[in-house]
Amino acid sequence: MAIFRVSDMTCSGCVRAITGAVHDLDAGATVEADLDTKLVKVASTAPAKALADAMRDAGFTVEQN
Repeated sequence: MAIFRVSDMTCSGCVRAITGAVHDLDAGATVEADLDTKLVKVASTAPAKALADAMRDAGFTVEQN
């Protein structure tokens, strides 16, 4: 499981956008987002860098934890 800090994830719309970006890359991925901690956990067969890039392409600031 890859864990990312997304500091500019502020609302449920952000969570939907992030989840959508990940699912565009890997439709079978599991995404858990916590707005309080700004952490996104992704279980996917895609490489962590590709997941981070997908979230960045969706407009978010992403750091891998």
